[in-house]
Amino acid sequence: MFYNVFVKFFLRTPLHGLFSKTTMLLTLTGRKSGRRLTLPVSYYEADGALWTISRRNRTWWRNLKGGADVTLRLRGHDRPGRGEAVLDGETVAALLRDYLSRFPKVARYIFIRMEDGVPDEEDLREQAAQRLFVKFTLK
Repeated sequence: MFYNVFVKFFLRTPLHGLFSKTTMLLTLTGRKSGRRLTLPVSYYEADGALWTISRRNRTWWRNLKGGADVTLRLRGHDRPGRGEAVLDGETVAALLRDYLSRFPKVARYIFIRMEDGVPDEEDLREQAAQRLFVKFTLK
C-alpha cells in the first residue's frame, strides 16, 4: 500500500515524469457506494485506447462493468474518459497475446512460458481465466 501512496503523490507533482510513461492515476466512482476511488494503474497504448491488465480477484474494475466515466491523470494532466472491463475469456486471451508481443519480458511475471516469442497456449488460457483487461478511451 505504501507504494501506491508514493506513486499517487509523484503522479500529482511536476516530477510525474518518473512514472507517467507507464503509470496513470485512475479515478472512478463506486457503483454501490458512490465513493470516489483513485488508484495508480500501469497502462499501455494500443488501437487508439489506453489499456491496463488486472487480476480478476481485484475489486476496483467491477465498477467498470458495462462501462463508466472515469478521470485519468495522464502525463501530468487530468483527462475525462470512459473505462470498460473486458472479461470474455477468448478476448482476454487475444489481448494477452498482443500484450506479450509488445512486452515479452512481462510473461514471466504473469506465469506464461514463452518459446521463440510465442506464448504457451495452456498458460495463456489459464491466465486469461484469471485476468482481465480494461479499455480506456479519452473524451
